[in-house]
Amino acid sequence: MAKELSFTQKLKLDLYARLTDKMAREHVLRTIFWECTLRCNAACRHCGSDCHVSSSIKDMPSSDFLKVIDSVRPHVDPHKTFVIFTGGEPLVRNDLDAVGMELCKREFPWGIVTNGILLDKKRFASLRSCGMHSATVSLDGFEEDHIWMRGNPLAFKNAVNAISLMVQEPGFIFDVVTCANSRNFSSLPQLKEFLISSGVRQWRIFTVFPLGRAARDPMLQLSGEQFTELMEFIVKTREEGRISVSYGCEGFLGGYEGKVRDNFYICQAGLSVASILSDGSISACPSIRSDFHQGNIYHDDFWSAWQNGFKPYRNREWARKGVCADCKMFKYCRGNGMHLHDENGDLILCHYKRLTR
Repeated sequence: MAKELSFTQKLKLDLYARLTDKMAREHVLRTIFWECTLRCNAACRHCGSDCHVSSSIKDMPSSDFLKVIDSVRPHVDPHKTFVIFTGGEPLVRNDLDAVGMELCKREFPWGIVTNGILLDKKRFASLRSCGMHSATVSLDGFEEDHIWMRGNPLAFKNAVNAISLMVQEPGFIFDVVTCANSRNFSSLPQLKEFLISSGVRQWRIFTVFPLGRAARDPMLQLSGEQFTELMEFIVKTREEGRISVSYGCEGFLGGYEGKVRDNFYICQAGLSVASILSDGSISACPSIRSDFHQGNIYHDDFWSAWQNGFKPYRNREWARKGVCADCKMFKYCRGNGMHLHDENGDLILCHYKRLTR
């Protein structure tokens, strides 16, 4: 069981530490998330925001988002800058096709993160015709487990249908993302076989960090023992080579680095990843709390914020406190993912500590 870092892992992590420094200095923008709505047709147990069917925050007009894209375009290679629609549930908007077409005209590749409930054959074909390059679909287990998680009786059937449409589309890039929790944990091997038999090639597993609704639902959390078992499951599945599986990007994993992901850990937030939230806030990953926002597109220039802001993301020495103060792994993880810090900057969850207890 891998717990401590090997000599080879340390050498590679030292290289990645230098790469992280370089990325922070250069901060080449590669990914832009657009939180295009907070409306949603599901009621997910682990949702960290206030997403619901009729959000108090109105959808951002597409023209406002495209103005930002136009301001960014002179400074980046659009072919290497990926736009991802997220939410809420992006497909509750009826204008994504038109926005996607505008992005194509500007030569930006784009994709969506979706629960798949509204993605039927007609909608999928329309989005593809407007340049949709890729997608991420959530599937948190078999029918009872998935509906329990997503709160919509159509969630499983429609997500499986959406996956089927993507499997059948030549050249389309997509992955299935699964939230591992105490309820579905024992069925992950069966879910793996189901995905393989369905033609899925890319599978991403993540765990819930204890914020928002997730902090009040113990069923959403894995025990320390289960978390270690999950890492072993991912290692074994990767060794089998029948489906490409990886653990999410949310934390440094000590001796499992290089074994459960294609790359070693780097928090890309603010280094290569930015987001425009539904209220106009400029952030990094959409899941990062508002304390770390870097302005608002309605009164700040996005590109100026990207170039001159994001200092807490690019110099993480402020995170060297609490459990991180004397940790020998700090030079590699730099205080873990930005989304795992509270309003005071204190670390909420340390994956490395969970694996080495």
